[in-house]
Amino acid sequence: MPHIRRLPETLVNRIAAGEVVERPASALKELVENALDSGAQRITVSISDGGLAAVEVTDDGCGMTPEEMALALERHATSKLPDEAIEQVSTLGFRGEALPSIGSVAKLTIESRPRDSEQGWRRVVDHGALVDEGPAALPPGTRVRVENLFAKIPARRKFLRTARSEYAACNDVVRRLAMARPDVAFTFEHGDRRIFAVQEGQEAGARVAQIVARELADNAVEIDLERPSGEGVMRLTGVAGLPTFNRGIADHQYLFVNGRPVKDRLLTGAVRGAYAEMLARDRHAVLALFLDIPFVDVDVNVHPAKTEVRFRDAAAVRGFIVSGLRQALSTGDRRSAQTPDSGAMSRWQAEPLRDEPSPALRSIFEGRDWSASSSARVAEAPAVWDGGTATLPHDGAMPQGRAEAAEALPENAEDYPLGIARGQVANTYIVAEAADGLVLVDQHAAHERIVLERLRAAGTGETVAASQALLMPEVVELDEPSCDRLEEQAEHFAGLGLAIERFGPDAMLVRAMPGVLKKADPQALLRDLADDIAKHGASLLLNEKIEHVLATMACHGSVRAGRTLNVAEMNALLREMESTPRSGQCNHGRPTWVKLSMDDVEKLFGRH
Repeated sequence: MPHIRRLPETLVNRIAAGEVVERPASALKELVENALDSGAQRITVSISDGGLAAVEVTDDGCGMTPEEMALALERHATSKLPDEAIEQVSTLGFRGEALPSIGSVAKLTIESRPRDSEQGWRRVVDHGALVDEGPAALPPGTRVRVENLFAKIPARRKFLRTARSEYAACNDVVRRLAMARPDVAFTFEHGDRRIFAVQEGQEAGARVAQIVARELADNAVEIDLERPSGEGVMRLTGVAGLPTFNRGIADHQYLFVNGRPVKDRLLTGAVRGAYAEMLARDRHAVLALFLDIPFVDVDVNVHPAKTEVRFRDAAAVRGFIVSGLRQALSTGDRRSAQTPDSGAMSRWQAEPLRDEPSPALRSIFEGRDWSASSSARVAEAPAVWDGGTATLPHDGAMPQGRAEAAEALPENAEDYPLGIARGQVANTYIVAEAADGLVLVDQHAAHERIVLERLRAAGTGETVAASQALLMPEVVELDEPSCDRLEEQAEHFAGLGLAIERFGPDAMLVRAMPGVLKKADPQALLRDLADDIAKHGASLLLNEKIEHVLATMACHGSVRAGRTLNVAEMNALLREMESTPRSGQCNHGRPTWVKLSMDDVEKLFGRH
């Protein structure tokens, strides 16, 4: 039998590095978190060759003495846990593993100077071995440089990706940490190119918009909600993009818990649930959410990378996020993120068909003699073939369309974002004039959303979800973990009309199905629900199926495209949209209206 032996310190550090340092972005994350924990107000990040060649982080934090620097390179040595109350940790780092782990797989240079010292100190560690130390000249703060990651560990080096991929991962890390701390200035450089620079003291919404997308500032709603939680208060802040301002992938969803960037299934599932009936399934919201929760209600000591958290009351957290997002979107989403496509705008052309006005317009051109050029214009006018004889185009104001007296804009026009109806195009699109531009409304999409919200307000959703008891309860066999997940959500499913109970270690008994899904296969439904819970932390699939039925009812009960509306009906639809939650998009996630600003209209006519 082999003897049990204590592993050497260098090997222990390399094993720990396998969990902490996966790629350059992992090392960069640990270094920036250390800079933030040191009280820095300005942080500069510089990488070379996507981080494969070098990663450098400079801060103006508290700095370290030579003795503290040496101790920081030992495993499980940290200044962030003054006592043993790990459940009360408020810093980003606390495990004391990052620096020794990085030093065991790369060349690590640390230079630091405390704020009350006249001289700094440098310490260099190359793959676990101390190679140099001595005085260093630098301003108060710390500068850490990581070079040649995994250079002496080819088995790990070959698993790194291309410089472009590693740069993208580093960029994502710095963006997330910069959003988490809008009070700190960040500068990020890649080689000789500055990627972004943000100043300290910004508001969270402004910082997010500057880093994610500048358009987000005009196409998002702000969130600031509180709810009691355990021994304190749970608070949700941030910005949530309008449903029409979406992406094809979920890489623009930034989630933070107590200032810590996380990638948590429960939070991701809550976002998906909040936007469920406002986005198509293949589209994803753009948002940044900051959840502040009492430290005792969340466990951050789940994984060495500290990107996962565990909540004491996960259901309450998820419900708070879903309801908070829906509440925010229901008050501000009558706006639309859609603007006319630039390609469509470029197809607007000014092509006058005649130099002389038609007889219907001669009254406004009195005083001008048109006779001199009239004959020439008639001679140049194109002939129209009409049953074997060529005739000149009609010189009148035909054809005529239906028209009604136009109402003047009210004095409080700014209170009517969708304006006053002026007409209808193709019996599908309403044209309205607002105080700040021209509005086009898809009448079917808009009325579809209005009908859906009316059905919800009338309690139709509860009627649709009413249980239909099965004549013979059906046993569905699943693996034990799936049964455990379904059993935990059984009470939630009962409220949606699905009655299930445990039937042995690896089976569930289905006693009733939602009325609208009574023809569905119970085994397939439960399997999908269990997979949905495993993926998102709580099942959204059943809600979505019932919402789909309501959306179908709303679609069939709304004004169809092709129906002629009079001005009164058009105005009534506009006013109803302005008072209906989530009216900026239909039940399928498409926009219900777009606005052409007066500036855009004037550009079409060369007034700018």
